[in-house]
Amino acid sequence: MRKLKAFFKNNIYWNLFFCFFKIGMFTIGGGMAMIPILEEKICDKYGWMSSEEGLDCIAVSQSLPGVIAVNMATYVGYKKKGVIGAVITTFGVVLPSFVIIILVVSFLRSVDDNKYVQGVLEGIKAAATGLIAFAAYKMGKQTLKNPFQWLTAAAAFVLVAFFGINAVWVILAGILAGEIYSVVNREGLKNEYTYKPFSHVCQNRNSG
Repeated sequence: MRKLKAFFKNNIYWNLFFCFFKIGMFTIGGGMAMIPILEEKICDKYGWMSSEEGLDCIAVSQSLPGVIAVNMATYVGYKKKGVIGAVITTFGVVLPSFVIIILVVSFLRSVDDNKYVQGVLEGIKAAATGLIAFAAYKMGKQTLKNPFQWLTAAAAFVLVAFFGINAVWVILAGILAGEIYSVVNREGLKNEYTYKPFSHVCQNRNSG
């Protein structure tokens, strides 16, 4: 029995599957609600990624087509154990939803108008909204560290929330803005290092 427990505890493939199976089982409210749980598991508990790598995982998963929860699972699995790891984590995160949705739909056919069931669903939606808000707060606290990032985040929120711009276009615009900012920043640093030695030489000549 001890050997069996040790095997499951130390086997990376089992840990990948079971970790994402639990995330898929208990995450309610979509992929964004999954973020706090995912960070706690992969960064704090298992140490598979640093907090910075976790943010990269979220950014990449959000910007690609498909469901963010599946994208994140695939990303983590591939990073740890290549294609096999990606298959295992993706299967793990999808399996609970596949089974539960079939059961729930079959159940709701007979209790669709039940006020108690409707109350449960309302409570679940409210709790999921809170989880998503917490995920946004935590990501913002870790990511938004300079005026450019704050401005980009605010602009993205306004474009999606008030103007109804498709999130894909907002993400592409963010990528373009980030690249321009990076190039301008690099050029500024290059010019600073170019002109500083020259100014020192001029000062030395003048003082001489």
